[in-house]
Order: sequence, then structure tokens, then C-alpha cells
Amino acid sequence: MSDPDPQSELSDLFEVDEQDGADPALIAARRRLVRRALITVTVVMTVALASIVGYVFWALNAPLPSPVANTRSLEAPMTQAATFALPAEGATAVAVTGAPDYLGADGVRLTAGDDGARSIASISKVITALVVLDAHPIADGDVGPTLTFSKADHDLYDQYYVQDAAVAEMPTGSTMSLRDALATMLIPSASNYADAVSTWAFGSRSAFLSATDDYLAREGLTGTTIVEPTGISPRNVSTPTDLLRIGQLAAANPTIARIAATTDLTLPGPGTLTNTNTLLGEGGVTGLKTGNLGEGTFSLLFTATVDTGVGEPLAVTGVTLGGQSRASQDAAVLRLLDSIRAGFHDVPLVEADTLIGSYTTAWGATAQLVVADAASLRTWSDTPIMTATDITNPTEYRDGEQVGSVTWTAGPAHTTAALRVRGTIEPPTDWWRLTHPAELLG
Repeated sequence: MSDPDPQSELSDLFEVDEQDGADPALIAARRRLVRRALITVTVVMTVALASIVGYVFWALNAPLPSPVANTRSLEAPMTQAATFALPAEGATAVAVTGAPDYLGADGVRLTAGDDGARSIASISKVITALVVLDAHPIADGDVGPTLTFSKADHDLYDQYYVQDAAVAEMPTGSTMSLRDALATMLIPSASNYADAVSTWAFGSRSAFLSATDDYLAREGLTGTTIVEPTGISPRNVSTPTDLLRIGQLAAANPTIARIAATTDLTLPGPGTLTNTNTLLGEGGVTGLKTGNLGEGTFSLLFTATVDTGVGEPLAVTGVTLGGQSRASQDAAVLRLLDSIRAGFHDVPLVEADTLIGSYTTAWGATAQLVVADAASLRTWSDTPIMTATDITNPTEYRDGEQVGSVTWTAGPAHTTAALRVRGTIEPPTDWWRLTHPAELLG
């Protein structure tokens, strides 16, 4: 059975009233009352309907509350100081320069053992070369003056041979450029050439020694004493500190540096010359000179370039004295160079997809904030690493959207990884909007 219609009932009432012969004034009053009632009902229903429509429109179109972000900062990894494999035998001094943003303008100095004066054997020939070239410089790329060897020079071969020193043929009357004579003195360590060249340069042994004393004093090499040009005398001594400076002076002289880097050379007269420094070309070694007076006195003055993967290679100058054998000393130098090279190392910073935050919504949708890619940074030793994070609010909250970055810095080096949204936040359903006005109001 259907509900009665109020308007119909009022109409019926008027009809009854008219049939019953009711007073016309009363009928008019009743009609006015009914009309007002109808208007009121219509207005109320219209307002109610408008309110419902308005709410639905508002609820379906009201701005949604922003997702709530919860993030954390990435901690910078700790770095450890490099460990250098300094030789355990004798005494060692090493200077490492280059990469000034990491090592500083003066580089790094490494030492082991004491700084006392020790016999330097054939390293003396480097000093002889420096003193000779100080008096008779050779322009870069030139060969210098010509030497003519006398019978006295030729006789030096036998004098040094019987002392078990390294020698090279020097025929009487033969000629050679100063550069080639120095090469014969330094590459196979021919002592007869060291004697002949030093005498040629200054006229006598005593004049050579006087010039050497002046040179050493001028360069501040107070811990070095030279009594003859070859190193066969154990009284030719120097300290690791002085030898480090001598090595730097030699490396800065183009003629000596080029000769010291030569593994083999063939010349008229002495024939094929083979460098006594068998480390040349290994581990970045580029020079300079070996020396020994027997077991326990092996010495090496060396230069090397060490590629670190960061800019220009490092320049290494070093000396190690008092090695038990050539093999043990060479192995120790290679270990040392490897450890210097390892001073620059890759520090892992973060793995790909590392979670650093999340986004949550009032309607239950979520997404994550991750570091998009793995990152590492190449740096020196224990250089501190700093971390800076820059995060912006997502605009779409879609999977893969970039919302910032993380930057790591160590000295002059830096690297950056993007921050991205993982997962997509979908909008709520219409039903959720209609049933959660409080959340829409914020």
C-alpha cells in the first residue's frame, strides 16, 4: 500500500469543504494555508536536494590531503688511513707529490729506519753526474761536448776491474759525447767512465772533489760526503734525507732522467749497455740508480709514477739503503709502490634501491623513496666524506619520479645519486571521498 500524497489530501479537503457548503472565507483561508505548506515543502525538498548535490560535488572535487613524507638522512661512510708497506730492512725515505687537493702542496713524506749516514756505493755516480752537468750543462735534446779518451783513461778499465767494480770498454783514442759517456757511467754503472768523466770535467780528482763539496754545500746536503767519483769507497756516505733531495735534483735534470730511464743502449766502444736497475718499467719505476758493496748494503735511489685513477699520476722519489739483497730490496720497493697506489681507493657509498623514506596517505596508499643507483667515491686515504641530501616534494607520486639527490664529497671529488619514488600513489575512490569528509577538510 502506497503512502498518502499530502497534496492530494489537501485537494480532497477543499473538495469536501466545497461539497459541504463550507463558508467561502474559511475555504479561502484553508487554501492559503495549503499553498504555504506546499511552498514550504517544495523549498525544503529543494534545499535538501541542493545540499546533497553540493556535498557530492565538493567531496568528489575537494583537494586531497598531501601524502605524509617520512625520510632519513644517509650517514657518510668512515674512511681509514692508508697503510704504507715501508721496507723492514735498513732505512727508507720517500716523497710522494701530486694530487695537491688531497696530499697538499708539499705532498707526503714516508720514512722508516734512522736518518744516519750510510755508504751509498754506486749511487755516488748520480752525484758525480749532477756535479759534472752543473759545470758542463747539456741542453735538453743535445749531446754536449765530445770527449777523447787517452791511454790513461783506457788503463782505468783494468784498475777498476781488479777491484770487482763494473767497467765498460774505453779504447784509447776513441771519442764519445758527454751524454753517452754519462750514459755509460750510469746505465751499467761503469766506474772507469765515472773516473774519466769527472777528471775530464775538472782536470783532476782533487778539483772534482772540491767542486763536489761546493755543490753539496750549495744544495744544503750536509749529510753527504764524497771522497771519490765511483762509490767503490765505503766512505762515500749520505743520509736518506739528503738522498731524497739528490733524487729530486736528478729527476729534474732532463739528461740524467732520460739516461736513468733507459733499459738498454748500444754505443760504439762499450757496446751494449744494460741498466743495473731491473725494476725499470715495473710498478711505475722510471729510474734512478742502484748501488751495493756486498750483502746488507744494497741501495736503490728510485723514481716512479703511480697512476691512481684520479687526475695526473703521483710522482714518487725514494731511497732505500741497507737491503740484504737486490731481490729482497726490489720486492720491498714494489710492495711500497703498491701500497702508495692503494692509498687512493674506492669507498662504497650506497647500494641501488636503498630505502631512505616513505610516503603515506589518508586513504591508505603508500610509496617509497629510494636511492636510484649504487654510488662509490675514489679518494685518498682517510679523507673525510661529507653527505648532502636535497629532497623536493613529488608532483605526481609516480614510480620512477625523481624528487632529489644525494651528493657525497671528499676533498675535490664528489659524486651524486638520484632519489626516486618507488611505487605509485593512486587517488582514492569516489566512495572514500564521500565517506571521509573530515579527512578532506584536513
